[in-house]
Amino acid sequence: MHRFRRHRRPAAPTPAAPPGELRGAHHESYLGGTPEAERAILERLARDLMAVQLKTAARRGAGAGVDRAFHAKAILGVDNATLRFRPDLPEDLRAGFARPGAAYPVVVRLSNASGAHAPDSAPDLRGAALRVQAGPDRVHDLLMTNFPVSHARDAREFVAFAKATAGADTTVRRAVALYVRLPLAVGRSAAARMRRNVLAGARRQVRSLALETYWSRAAVLWGDAGPVRYRLRPAAGPPPAPPVPDADPDRLTRELTARLARTDVVFELCVQRYVDARRTPVEDGAAEWRDEDAPPVPVATLTIPRQDLGTADARAAALAVDRLAFDPWNTTEEFRPLGNLNRARKAAYEASAAHRRGHRFHTPTPLRNVVVGRLLAAAFGVVNRVVPWHRLPTPVGILNLMIFRQVLRRHNLIDVDADAAAAPPRPHPLPPPVPEELRTRRSYDGTYNDLSAPTMGAVGSVFGRHVPAVHRPDLFDTPNAVVVSRELLRRDAFLPARSLNVLAAAWIQFQVHDWVNHGRCPTAVKGVEVPLPPGTTWRNTPGGPPENVMRFGDDEAVRPGDGRRPPLLYANNASAWWDGAEVYGADETVARSLREPDGGAALRLEHGHLPAGPDGVPLTGFRENWWLGLSVMHTLFAREHNTVCEALRAEYPRMDEDAVYHTARLVVSALIAKIHTLEWTPAILDTEAIDVSLNANWAGPRGWLTRLGAWLVEERALTGIPETLPDHHGVPYSLTEDFVTIYRMHPLIPDEFAFADHRSGRALGTLGLDDVLGARTETAFRRIGLANALYSFGNAHPGAITLFNYPRALQTFERDGEIIDLSVVDIVRTRRRGVPRYNDFLAAVHKPRIRRFEDLSPDPDTVARLKDVYRTVDDIDTMVGLFAENPPEGFGFSDTAFRVFILTATRRLQSDRFLTVDFRPEIYTPLGMDWIHRNGMNSVILRHCPELAGFLPRNSGAFAPWRPTAPDAPRAAGARRPR
Repeated sequence: MHRFRRHRRPAAPTPAAPPGELRGAHHESYLGGTPEAERAILERLARDLMAVQLKTAARRGAGAGVDRAFHAKAILGVDNATLRFRPDLPEDLRAGFARPGAAYPVVVRLSNASGAHAPDSAPDLRGAALRVQAGPDRVHDLLMTNFPVSHARDAREFVAFAKATAGADTTVRRAVALYVRLPLAVGRSAAARMRRNVLAGARRQVRSLALETYWSRAAVLWGDAGPVRYRLRPAAGPPPAPPVPDADPDRLTRELTARLARTDVVFELCVQRYVDARRTPVEDGAAEWRDEDAPPVPVATLTIPRQDLGTADARAAALAVDRLAFDPWNTTEEFRPLGNLNRARKAAYEASAAHRRGHRFHTPTPLRNVVVGRLLAAAFGVVNRVVPWHRLPTPVGILNLMIFRQVLRRHNLIDVDADAAAAPPRPHPLPPPVPEELRTRRSYDGTYNDLSAPTMGAVGSVFGRHVPAVHRPDLFDTPNAVVVSRELLRRDAFLPARSLNVLAAAWIQFQVHDWVNHGRCPTAVKGVEVPLPPGTTWRNTPGGPPENVMRFGDDEAVRPGDGRRPPLLYANNASAWWDGAEVYGADETVARSLREPDGGAALRLEHGHLPAGPDGVPLTGFRENWWLGLSVMHTLFAREHNTVCEALRAEYPRMDEDAVYHTARLVVSALIAKIHTLEWTPAILDTEAIDVSLNANWAGPRGWLTRLGAWLVEERALTGIPETLPDHHGVPYSLTEDFVTIYRMHPLIPDEFAFADHRSGRALGTLGLDDVLGARTETAFRRIGLANALYSFGNAHPGAITLFNYPRALQTFERDGEIIDLSVVDIVRTRRRGVPRYNDFLAAVHKPRIRRFEDLSPDPDTVARLKDVYRTVDDIDTMVGLFAENPPEGFGFSDTAFRVFILTATRRLQSDRFLTVDFRPEIYTPLGMDWIHRNGMNSVILRHCPELAGFLPRNSGAFAPWRPTAPDAPRAAGARRPR
């Protein structure tokens, strides 16, 4: 096993130490060989522990709720104890808060060790938890049990024991757990050792918890003194336990109550110093540090003062103490917990506490789902080599997709943020309490969606991966990205997507701006230079000189490359949650500036339009890459927000304006998510299997055959995601670099737009994309009007997502005082972000690699041009390969991109607290829930432009082509520009 040697400043050798071995040097070894591998193992163990909690709760009966996995039954909880360090504290033990004579307030919780609320007479270990308040924002949690060693040698044994004994609240169940389930989990010899340790401590009769000694059992650092174990033992001369009937199920509580009514309860805190790896091992929690090898040294006195535990104040304090989450990692670096078992306790305690508080959730997977899922995965793996999923009968195709989503969850959820997740873990201050208002409303920046991991998915969190990153600086400019763009992407002639309208193109950019936003460095600070083909030049600024390179700003990396690790972690400057941030803003300052003055709930509008900023671009949550399609969408949903506000005020007149605003934001954000799931996606992926699957995502499957498949394969899919619990599937939620890559859908945007009056069908003129970009947008929009813009976009086709169809206007796109070719930027950034080339991408999402260019496209001209640009099929850029694929019938984008989509589409809903466990009337209000249920894109359009009712498709959604006015009338000739 790999060893991680942690060096500290050498201290004087103890007499017992062999020559040359110092008290400050010790070893820590990691499960799986590395901190990162151990972290993944411990995350699985944490999920197992949450399953233990659910099993224990089920034993207690309906409505019992989730309790602590261990030490569930409190015997004593007080918040007025004192820890005072000895005046003669040894010099080498003086560190941090451990100072001679220093005194600190302490919270004390004494408990039984089991996860079940058994009578105090039942065989069990007992525990002590101390929270030492060493400063305003600094605590040290000390956790101990009344037996010198742990039953578990390491983390695997720790959770195996918990799983085996979960719910073992009777003699028979406990015997089955210890003598049947435990040997199956850890082996006979380990099980025998664990039973000896547990039974030795549990069989001993305990008369009073004030008379017990409690051991830490695992080591911690103690400043420069190095590793120590600590213990709490009764101070000399405590009175014997008063008589309490053994039959009393709460006799230990009653004994302590009687004792504290008469006298203080006093303990000594002692430490044992590390000697050597044999006699005082750090990693083996089941090995005792014997007193003869490491004598205990008294360092402090803990005093629980005399008091009446029956008063209302004392009962309230006990209840508050019982709600605390003790964790040995609530400490400082000087007192860092050591060893595998302590690292397991971090994962276990954090998961257990979050689960108990309703901050983290676990949904057990039925055994039939595991067995049937694996069998079907193998079967479909064979079938799909011959028949792809989209050519199977619809019910079988849907089942195939469910199975493939499970395969992707197992293999393509990659947790990239090892630094932020701290592997190995670091001590931390006591986590701040969850702000009460954020339990019922979305934060501005996406924090506190997951209450157990407040920064998950928030602004500034990193992009994840579905495909392992490939860092090849030598291939950043191979083949030349400008050549790729000119030869394979440039729009030769507009290729329409006839099943859609331009609203679909506007919608997806509207959504992407909510989800993802890479930070860009200014070109002058950190620019990327793309060499141009010989004989060509580029003007990088308006009116600038011709140059032989194309220049634009690089992405901001979370960490710089250091020669060993490439800079492949990038922060998302948008919240990854579906929270409407493109409308509302991603920070409080922006969000408040968009509202009506004096804290009004409504968004600011001027005559129904968004107010323009100093640069001419409307003031809204996300203003980059602005064009008329975004103006339409932002205006429409700003109006919708204000209408929801009016309805809330009318229904709930006592609701204050801030509550109205945040509730309306919840409602509109959820409505947007519903529209995307149930309307936009089935429009661009127009097959029965996708329509049924996405409706099942939102509302549960219909039809007995589909329901049977869900019951066999994924039981939680029976209800629809909004009725399930949040589930990140073992990896913190984020959007990924691969997701960004598949949503490069710029070919959807036409280079010019024809506008018409919806009332008469009279042509208003034609505008090029350049005419409706940036500051020019609002002038055109206000002339045309919202109803005519919607009508004109509804009757126009977007471009097909294919090669040779990239908008020419975006290949000479002026942004922030620079001129860029957005297609070149897309290619270069995808390469530099470490997204693999197309063939490697195929393999990573479980598709066969292509061997010839002809495998990618049946069109001879396309194949010839691909061969001209790329040396081999392995060099093809991912974006080019996705555009070149022949998609399944009815699909608007490639099957390869779809594989990333089916993993993310469910995850965006299932990870979000406000679209699962908190998608309920108490949070959204009954009116809000009804609003989401009854509405969609058609009703949103008609609420704000009722005059368009006759033009919307009868049997399709708003993203399908609309009915034009007077289709048989000749088109009016005249001006090219709207009047």
